[in-house]
Amino acid sequence: MALNIISNYAANVAHRNLSASDTMATRSLSKLSSGTRVVSARDDAASMAIGARLNATTESLKTASVNVGQANSMLQIADGGMATIDSILVRMKTLSVQSSSGNLSDTERGFLNDEFVQLRDEIDRIASSTNFNGIQLLGDGGDVALNFGDLATGQQGQALVPVNGFDNFSITDNNYWATDADAPAAPDLTDNSFEVNINYGAGNQVIMTVTSTIDSVPDRTQSIDITDFATGGTTAIAAGENATLNFDELGLSFSVNTNFSASVAAIRADNTGASDFGTDTTFGTSGINSATGNIISMADDNGQSLQTSIEFQVGGGNTANDRLAITLNAVDSDTLGAGALGSQTSLLDLGSNAISTMANAQSAVEVVTRAIDDLQRARASVGTSQNRLDFAGQNLATTQENTESARSTLLDLDVAAEMTAFTSKQILVQSGVAMLAQANQMPQNLLRLLQ
Repeated sequence: MALNIISNYAANVAHRNLSASDTMATRSLSKLSSGTRVVSARDDAASMAIGARLNATTESLKTASVNVGQANSMLQIADGGMATIDSILVRMKTLSVQSSSGNLSDTERGFLNDEFVQLRDEIDRIASSTNFNGIQLLGDGGDVALNFGDLATGQQGQALVPVNGFDNFSITDNNYWATDADAPAAPDLTDNSFEVNINYGAGNQVIMTVTSTIDSVPDRTQSIDITDFATGGTTAIAAGENATLNFDELGLSFSVNTNFSASVAAIRADNTGASDFGTDTTFGTSGINSATGNIISMADDNGQSLQTSIEFQVGGGNTANDRLAITLNAVDSDTLGAGALGSQTSLLDLGSNAISTMANAQSAVEVVTRAIDDLQRARASVGTSQNRLDFAGQNLATTQENTESARSTLLDLDVAAEMTAFTSKQILVQSGVAMLAQANQMPQNLLRLLQ
């Protein structure tokens, strides 16, 4: 090969090989640092595509396993509630049998009947209150909702608005407000309400009083001294801030704003009571009639109904086989005793004199016996679903394990083999650097010819 000054062929060759070796060493290093064999699609496009799908499947199966666990927890709560109801039914049958005996007078049967009726009410309470994350498990819920439509102009709650200091209301004890005599046969919660009054009192105090009404009859009253909330008071509400007033005896809480402090101050300034909220027909700056606009009624909360079937996602796909439907059966007094077809006398049908006479008690024995059978059918259904979920969980664990293994085979790096390859590439890089240095020294030989 001719010697020349302009081109250094040997250095170019050494540089090209060094660049290739450095690129391979860098790729090997990225695999070792990430622990995966396929860092990018250029390494193995097919394996990357399959591995991505397998990875998504693995993660979805993990979530499905959590769903199975949550489903089992839900059913366990239902089973616990039914176990308690079973104990109640056993006691109710004991009372029925006792009341059926001729050695008792109507007075003693009256005592037994009182307990029987109370136990039936307890069955309904348990069925209504047993839920998982708000999902009813044993019967329709007793929860209620506020009728915010009452806040509209011209409605009965029109004065309980932000301009008068009321930002929001919330129910803290749904079960209390659901104690409606119409339930459970024909629940009508619209005759449940609360009334707000704020009055000037002795000693220059301002008292807020809330009265609850159940079945259109005043039920409870709670009062709170709110004098210090007046503008300039120790707990006055600044602009843009809120305070919470808890009426825990009634199961209510109120969120109030800075206008509330102004309203309290106005009421306190007029010791005649003419400016009281609930009395003044043109209250404060709003000009709203507070005497007729201080009542909020309740509404049925339809979201608390018992669902006949609940679907749990127990797979990673979107097919019927990836979901498991579980049927829930009501076990309240309206259902228990009615039989499998629901056509016979239920516990609720026994009425308020269920075992007050010998004849009634003898009939109650049969009804309670059927109720026990109805409960066991519902409980057996729950147990069957729990066992099925257990097997579904075991299958998910096995599938997840095998899917993870398949993904590992495709994508996980054989560290030992890659480390061996990396060592070889490191040697090539070091050799390339050395040879490039030698090639760059070759033009120095031409200087001797020019001397």
